[in-house]
Amino acid sequence: MTVPPDWAGGIDAAASDAFGLLTLDVPAEQWVDAASRARDAGLTFFDWLSAVDELDDGFRVVLHVADLTNHQRILLRTLIPRAAPRLDSLAAVYAGAAWHERETAEMFGIDFTGHPGLQPLLLPDGFEGNPLRKEFLLQARQDKPWPGAKEPGESDADLASPRRKRRPTPPGVPAAP
Repeated sequence: MTVPPDWAGGIDAAASDAFGLLTLDVPAEQWVDAASRARDAGLTFFDWLSAVDELDDGFRVVLHVADLTNHQRILLRTLIPRAAPRLDSLAAVYAGAAWHERETAEMFGIDFTGHPGLQPLLLPDGFEGNPLRKEFLLQARQDKPWPGAKEPGESDADLASPRRKRRPTPPGVPAAP
């Protein structure tokens, strides 16, 4: 299905069909309206909400909802700017969105306006930064840099060890004679 459903009338949605799943890209200003219309049209099962760091383009927030009775699913997406990552909360539309927005706020630094409480959910007290942003540096790599330019398990010492005489082949590739 590449045409937006009837309930999406009046929303500036760009529809696409990715792997048989209707995907609607909506402007950030119409985020709550699009989610409300989806819910009112029978897509009452809230599955998940998350974000993707698109670097210079900003953050793409993605919502997956479904109608379990009619076996319909849809993705709603919106793009918000990196400089001011702010989006209206869906917690009043889908109760389950509250937890997902808390996690997304914590991991990406997105402010969900109107959320009933964006307290930290997963990270320890005093944690600084947003670990799912692409510019976030892992402390483990700062304390102990990656040992060399080779991939893990490909150092000369690994290949010389008795447990690994030659590189493994991917599944389905016949073994060398």
